[in-house]
Amino acid sequence: MSPLDKPEIILASASPRRELLLREMGLAFRVIQPTGVEEETTGFRPDVLVMRNAQHKARAVAGQHREALVIGADTEVVFADVVFGKPADLPAAETMLAKLAGHRHEVLTGVCLIHQPMELELTFAECTGVTMRALTTAQIRDYFTKVNPLDKAGAYGAQEFGELIIERVEGSFSNVMGLPVERLRATFEKLGIVTACD
Repeated sequence: MSPLDKPEIILASASPRRELLLREMGLAFRVIQPTGVEEETTGFRPDVLVMRNAQHKARAVAGQHREALVIGADTEVVFADVVFGKPADLPAAETMLAKLAGHRHEVLTGVCLIHQPMELELTFAECTGVTMRALTTAQIRDYFTKVNPLDKAGAYGAQEFGELIIERVEGSFSNVMGLPVERLRATFEKLGIVTACD
């Protein structure tokens, strides 16, 4: 695919963390938040769930922008086969982080790429293991004075004071932030959207 043939890229997300990660990849894109999309939270295995939600978001935007390459994504925290989404309030956030503290959990991100001129709809999920430090209630509350947990799955952000709560990350760190950059770049290279030297 020549530079002139490369499509406009649209990120179908309201996440500032995903926007930051795409910018760090050196991509030119615009952000369009999908509307009318209700995220599913139950009824499927966690990896299927995040892929379905990513599809819903990407399809909602791709339907209005048929020439663009649209990226949809969904990230969830999974512990003991329970999906931890975004907490409803601070007490719920405190409960979530207390359950995760001292244990290993998984962060799953589903990604959906749609480019209708290429008849492309590609969906995949990436998994990263995260081990949390043992945390007291006081430490959790102190962390919440530094970070807003209400817009983050699992009530925490690895990129914001993550060293206070995270002991170890196994796999893609960017995936914990909301987008598996390494796998996304490799996929773009295969599709000819970017080259290895972009």
